[in-house]
Amino acid sequence: MKLALGAAAMALTVGGAFAVSSASAEPAHTRQAAATATAFAKVRADGVILAWSGMNSVEYIGKGRYVLVTNADIDYCALLGTVNKNDFSDPGPGSSSILVGQAGSRRIFIRTATPSAGGSRAVDDDRPFSVSVVC
Repeated sequence: MKLALGAAAMALTVGGAFAVSSASAEPAHTRQAAATATAFAKVRADGVILAWSGMNSVEYIGKGRYVLVTNADIDYCALLGTVNKNDFSDPGPGSSSILVGQAGSRRIFIRTATPSAGGSRAVDDDRPFSVSVVC
């Protein structure tokens, strides 16, 4: 015990900016008891919101590209997205993809595509999607 206290005192004396603590070194924002979905949206392919909570708006910015604006800061949250179907048929593997990325402290960028399609649809394609913000 004396050795640990001596090392801590030495580190504080020599480094000045170094602090020793028995608390976890992980950032405070990751030590939550349980993650909760703080926002979600279900969006049609044309950018119309069908259901939402914690979102201010969705903007359709071009073929397969959307920007969602949330009510709260999402800097330390996980973003999850999935492409929906327009009906109850099975679209099959590789038939759609989604990219979900943070574009600001309250903005989410969505890009949807149909990789199994030919031509320009393989890059960008308007697809219905759902996105969740979990903090």
